[in-house]
Order: sequence, then structure tokens, then C-alpha cells
Amino acid sequence: MTREEELKKEGWEKRFTTDDSRLSEMVNEYEQLGFEVLIEPLDLKSEGCAKCFNTSPANYKTIYIRRRRS
Repeated sequence: MTREEELKKEGWEKRFTTDDSRLSEMVNEYEQLGFEVLIEPLDLKSEGCAKCFNTSPANYKTIYIRRRRS
């Protein structure tokens, strides 16, 4: 089972992959909307087109969200 499949099974929904410059902004947005946020390292195998990530994959992270549990 891939990491992405594990996360999906735990209720996490993949939103998108972004570089470090936008990461904290998007985490704050999702948290304000009432979501738990999980940041994962970029997995090139799970991305459709990864050309733009290949030059510096360490600069990109994938954001997963799920509704906060009450």
C-alpha cells in the first residue's frame, strides 16, 4: 500500500502540491476553514506531470486535509 493510499484510508484528502513559498499561507487557510492539515514530502510517483518538480523536489510539499474530529 502506498503512503497516499494509507492516508486516504485514514480520511485524509489530497489537495495539491506547492512550493515552500505558499505552504504556510495555505495551511493557515485550511485551518481557518476548520480542517486538520497534514504536510507530506513530495512523492513524484503520485503526481501526474512532474516536470516542474524534477529540478528541486525537496522544495515541494503535498497538502492533505480532513475535517476536524469532534
